[in-house]
Amino acid sequence: MSLSSVFNIAGTGMSAQNTRLNTVASNIANADTVSSSLDQTYRARHPVFSTMLSNQMGGGSGDSGSLFNDSGDGGQGVQVAGIVEDQSNLEARYEPNNPSANKDGYVYYPNVNVVEEMADMISASRSFQTNAEIMNTAKTMMQKVLTLGQ
Repeated sequence: MSLSSVFNIAGTGMSAQNTRLNTVASNIANADTVSSSLDQTYRARHPVFSTMLSNQMGGGSGDSGSLFNDSGDGGQGVQVAGIVEDQSNLEARYEPNNPSANKDGYVYYPNVNVVEEMADMISASRSFQTNAEIMNTAKTMMQKVLTLGQ
């Protein structure tokens, strides 16, 4: 693993956290939408992440001079495997005066917990910020390496 691959890894982390922030924003925006049927009601969405693996760390050539001489699989970043809908129960409320009420007077609210979404938003924001700091630190280290030859 070279120092320059840190930029790719941190970049994939930033991209994944951006997707996470977008799904949180969508969930919060739809938290108070109502529907007259279960099928049409918004369900909370959550991204699923997976590790991107590389089978050939260090080029697979047995480079004994590299800083990291690992054998086997190694993480090369994170990717969004998909976005899934939360299948927990929706909230049915009896509101016969609501224009979206069904024939029985019920409306269905999404299964979005705004408090959990806000905590998830803060976590995603901090993770994005951490990845940005990693990139800045790697950039500083590379600049220091360049000045060694002077």
